[in-house]
Amino acid sequence: MVAATPSPKSSGSIRRIVAASLVGTTIEWYDFFLYGSAAALVFNSLFFPSSDPLVGTLLAFLTYAVGFAARPLGGIVFGHYGDKIGRKKLLVLSLLMMGGATFAMGLLPTHASIGVWAPVLLTVLRLVQGFALGGEWGGAVLLVSEHGGDERRGFWASWPQSGAPGGNLLATGVLALLAAVQSDEAFLAWGWRIPFLLSGVLVMIGLWIRISVEESPVFLEAQRKSQAAAAQGVKEQAPVVQVFRKSWREVLLAIGTRFGENISYYILTAFLLVYVTVHLEMSKSDALNAVLIGSAVHFVTIPLWGALSDRLGRRPVTLIGAVGMAAWAFAFFSLLDTRSFPVIVLAVTLGLLLHGAMYGPQAAFISEMFDTKVRYSGASMGSQLASIIGGALAPLIAVELLKDYESSVPISFYLCFASLVTAVTVWVAKETRGRDLTRDGLDQAAPATRTATREDSVPLSR
Repeated sequence: MVAATPSPKSSGSIRRIVAASLVGTTIEWYDFFLYGSAAALVFNSLFFPSSDPLVGTLLAFLTYAVGFAARPLGGIVFGHYGDKIGRKKLLVLSLLMMGGATFAMGLLPTHASIGVWAPVLLTVLRLVQGFALGGEWGGAVLLVSEHGGDERRGFWASWPQSGAPGGNLLATGVLALLAAVQSDEAFLAWGWRIPFLLSGVLVMIGLWIRISVEESPVFLEAQRKSQAAAAQGVKEQAPVVQVFRKSWREVLLAIGTRFGENISYYILTAFLLVYVTVHLEMSKSDALNAVLIGSAVHFVTIPLWGALSDRLGRRPVTLIGAVGMAAWAFAFFSLLDTRSFPVIVLAVTLGLLLHGAMYGPQAAFISEMFDTKVRYSGASMGSQLASIIGGALAPLIAVELLKDYESSVPISFYLCFASLVTAVTVWVAKETRGRDLTRDGLDQAAPATRTATREDSVPLSR
């Protein structure tokens, strides 16, 4: 007898799932990005005092990168247990860990009070943040992907992706507001702590929403099958082992898909704050407001790119973003160098619009690469390994290049190269749009025949 395939949720139900994932993901990204913004603006002087502003910023970004180093470990641990006991439980835990670490950062004494222990404690809390975020992304996008049907998965799964610009929007907005109403002295003395302490309130809201959602029906069906097989004496390998043995190609594809996207995002947001305030010697408010406006457009347009990928396929839309970003890398810094606030806003906004073309389809694209039994582990590992070689190093490399060459041209070549890596990866990858997430085999292709709908009328490419 063939087991019944879990039916897609109703429109109202999937909207509740999407809302819960979006709110929780936005809060976690708020916590994570808050550190990046603070590293660029205040941590260099409060925790890593130095006579050279760029050296202090470089040290602050080193602890920023430490958070990324912990993300693959978080992805492995959360992925393993997420594939074993469910997506929902692990998402609740990740939110608690992230919020607790961020709140504690707001209470930390600075270097002036306790010396070297200040950056040490900051680094430990950053590790906790990275570990938690490593498990957040995979669980959030899978919970949405596995609740919905095949035809609009790109659209629904792109909403948790909007949590990244949503969190950045929230973090940058709070910092911009404080910078506008406080003097630089007050902001450095105590004002910077407010956004970190605010995390405690946001986490409580996020937990209340996240606890109310149901577990993924696709996971529950896979768990039932595993339990039935175990009752018959069949032993399954750990999800992480299965990923390394059978799905290492998919992991590499996920890394390549995220490489240019990850690097471009942190250049356009975190490094931008350094470039505008230190190199161009403009105000913090100008830099923060530019990111704020760009993030608002980014938040709205990511689901539009996801929806477009349901019609055209994941690959074509991602290629638009990757190739476009490779070209925009050179125009971006030229526009920043005008020192005109409207022009800087234009540079950031168009850059984030191109980034959204890579980021919007990504959740569905990577989710569709893996089988249910290893999907959390595989998606998390590919995504978070990319974060180490991509986003973790991007601000560090950009700051070092600026410090050594006193020019943005090498940074443009770096950003262009990263984007082309993603373009080549996506070009050689197979199209995944329309794949059945309940499939048992990792190499099963998309269904050969299915009824075309108005939303899904374009045939699968490549």
